[in-house]
Amino acid sequence: MQVEQFLEFSAARHAGKVALICGPQRLTYKDIDDRCNQLANALLSAGLKRWDRVAIYMENSPEAVLGVFGALKAGGVFLVVNPTTKMDKLSYILNNCRASVLITTGKKLDEIRSIWAETPYLQTVIVTGADVPSTIEEGGKQILSLEHVLATASAERPSKRCIDIDLAALIYTSGSTGKPKGVMVTHLNIVSAATSITTYLENTGEDVIINLLPLAFDYGLYQLLMAFKMGATLVLERGFTYTYVLIETLIREKVTGLPLVPTISSILLQMDLSKHQLPHLRYISNTAAALPTEHIRQLRKFFPQVKIYSMYGLTECKRVSYLPPDQIDIRPRSVGRGMPNEEVYIVDDGGKRLGPGETGELVVRGANVMKGYWELPEETAKMLRDGGFPWPEKVLHTGDLFTSDEEGYLYWVGRKDDIIKTRGEKVSPKEVEEVLYSLPQIADAAVIGMPDPILGSAIKAFVTLKPGSSITVQEVLRHCKERLEDFMVPKQVEICETMPKTGTGKISKRALALGGGGTE
Repeated sequence: MQVEQFLEFSAARHAGKVALICGPQRLTYKDIDDRCNQLANALLSAGLKRWDRVAIYMENSPEAVLGVFGALKAGGVFLVVNPTTKMDKLSYILNNCRASVLITTGKKLDEIRSIWAETPYLQTVIVTGADVPSTIEEGGKQILSLEHVLATASAERPSKRCIDIDLAALIYTSGSTGKPKGVMVTHLNIVSAATSITTYLENTGEDVIINLLPLAFDYGLYQLLMAFKMGATLVLERGFTYTYVLIETLIREKVTGLPLVPTISSILLQMDLSKHQLPHLRYISNTAAALPTEHIRQLRKFFPQVKIYSMYGLTECKRVSYLPPDQIDIRPRSVGRGMPNEEVYIVDDGGKRLGPGETGELVVRGANVMKGYWELPEETAKMLRDGGFPWPEKVLHTGDLFTSDEEGYLYWVGRKDDIIKTRGEKVSPKEVEEVLYSLPQIADAAVIGMPDPILGSAIKAFVTLKPGSSITVQEVLRHCKERLEDFMVPKQVEICETMPKTGTGKISKRALALGGGGTE
């Protein structure tokens, strides 16, 4: 099966059903399928070859959705680039994967012109919302108007050019430890991951799923892919700004699925949710950073009828584990067990499998595991290693430290390179952050290790406060001393106005280490 068939099969079954809601626009499955066929035919006419890379550089929008499925229908490999990406990084990504097509907006066209001389592989630029003729040549690039394409190109479905082991997408990592790396995922990888996730989330065609996250973030991208796979409706937002707007949307559109990350839950929980009834909301899911147990407790209080799925994953395999909702009160710190059709286990530095209570690196095997990093064989070899089976098979070494209990439930300890060594002891930042989050005044918390000539690393905590709240550094330290072993208590606490965030909404610990937060 190919990923574009998520859309095609749903269009065949539910042609007139609303598939996508984005602002005032409401598009049916037939609308989207026809437009994606038109875009695919235009790409083929422009010279797109099988496996050519098609970059999509725009905010969440119907046009971005067309870019994803239009590229796939033409036999291409899509990559969604965060719209906040600066020109030097965009140029690097385009050159790194040798993208031949870029789909973008008129607002970004002038900026993109500045890097045309630096992007020799880029041949075609498709622009929406720009005052350009149907087709022009400029700077050695062919510029097409997406509106003209949708008004003139054939809506006949192109013939299939790919099989399930072909590449479907490149998903670039954030580059927090160096230059961005392109994670190579095949049609089989995506279909396998989407099938497993929709199975345990119990998704159906009746679901209405809201997506507040960028399509450039794999968690956001998969909301689109999974909704179209099931014939559900996706409410695609450009981002998350005002809590009351989100609540109004959840009520108006009768949303059943709310995927979030801790920064969203932190803001959401700052308002009095007891005033709002969300009778249609069936589940809340969380991945990226672990959801603080205090957030889980409050969400359970306000929405007792809603299933909460605490999950763990990484771009290299999309999703690893989920905690069944009936376990959320029993073991709220756990991220669950491996999802359907996947095996996970914990190993020591020598690759030996470890038992309950032992800490080691989590390993994943399954059809959802990436093919590797784009043209980075050494980096790939660090992550994908021989599994030691009687047949040749690579398994994914996640770089994350975990432990498990007697029933096989997983508990995240930290990154192998995130563990803080202080006073000869190893400290998990997450454990300290959990204690900080238990303070009712704290909105966000992050813990890092800072170089210290005596301790090796000193623990430093950054916190932001909920509106109207106040607390002193001494009170924070007293709270930590009461709940943590002495070597785990932060040496420094910085109360910040804001936290630096990555493009996917996670707190950027790298930025904190380099420059701190916005202190009061």
